[in-house]
Amino acid sequence: MKTLISGIAFLFLFSLQLMAQDSLKFTLADFYNSNPLLDAKVEQVFNSIPDGIRVAQMIMPAAGKLGKSTEHVSRLIREGKIGGAILLNGTKTLFKKLAHDFDSTALANGGLPLLFSADAELSLINMKIKETQKVKYANKIRSIETLQKETMKICTELNQMGIQWNFAPVVDLSPNATVSFRSFGLNKDTIIQFSDEFIRLSQKNNIVATAKHFPGHGYVTGDTHKQLVFIDGEMKEVDVYKPLIKNGVISIMVGHIAVKNNPKYNTDGLPSTVSKVIVSGLLRGDLGFKGIIITDAMGMGGVASVPHCGLKAAQAGCDVILMPKDEDEVHADIMAEIQKDENFKTQVYESVKRIIRLKICLGMIK
Repeated sequence: MKTLISGIAFLFLFSLQLMAQDSLKFTLADFYNSNPLLDAKVEQVFNSIPDGIRVAQMIMPAAGKLGKSTEHVSRLIREGKIGGAILLNGTKTLFKKLAHDFDSTALANGGLPLLFSADAELSLINMKIKETQKVKYANKIRSIETLQKETMKICTELNQMGIQWNFAPVVDLSPNATVSFRSFGLNKDTIIQFSDEFIRLSQKNNIVATAKHFPGHGYVTGDTHKQLVFIDGEMKEVDVYKPLIKNGVISIMVGHIAVKNNPKYNTDGLPSTVSKVIVSGLLRGDLGFKGIIITDAMGMGGVASVPHCGLKAAQAGCDVILMPKDEDEVHADIMAEIQKDENFKTQVYESVKRIIRLKICLGMIK
């Protein structure tokens, strides 16, 4: 009799837990928290999808005026080969429609909801997304109050479009011409203070923030859009990331920046995006970052010449491959590699679970 009662009690409590799990709403504030219900939800979603859809979560092409065609992206969605898209140059009206249409296609074809991202930096949003409120450039902001006002404008615009992930703020120092007007300046303390507040306010308003470009683009010469650039010796900007990681930034973008003359972190002539030393060793290991690591655009000059660079970025430890030249190739490469390498398969599964966790915390997966 006691066994029967114990069994009934267990089933009752288990049922209550499942009901609580189904009804509980998570937020971005839960992303780093230890939460058995959230962990169980992640496992439930992960176990409900095949490897093809799992790997797709790691691939993010561009759509919009400077991206791939709508037909191309729609085909990738139907075939279950991508987990989201960056909306690159267009109008607020267009992006709202693309986000709705792409997501509807994903759900109609048995996929997970898609993550939509944008380069909605303070200094770029008005240039890249027309019909948005006028926002001050990062290098023109002088107070926390002004920063808060401008950040809220961006959050409002992104939420209205259905964009959940902002590739901002730029936390590079500003000597480099490519990042000068996009940065909060030369003072490291100011950059940390302003970046931290931008991140906090964004994530409070259900927008994932992204500190970039790791391990630092400010003191290099050149433009990674066109060529590989080098940090020579000490990485002077890594310290900027430490308080941002401690305070809960969810995403960090790795730049196509090589490191030389640095005994511990030399990348052997390769960009950081495909360097296990930088991604897994420094960022994930030494700095203890547990969030989403995304590459900079993989079609840029600093990395495009590396064969199978999408796969190599995943092998280095990146969770999301942004704007690969050939999404089908990246998907096929990763799928083939997880069949051959059990350690890599485990790493990929960890990446996918982080992305699923993010989608749950954003309220995209109920």
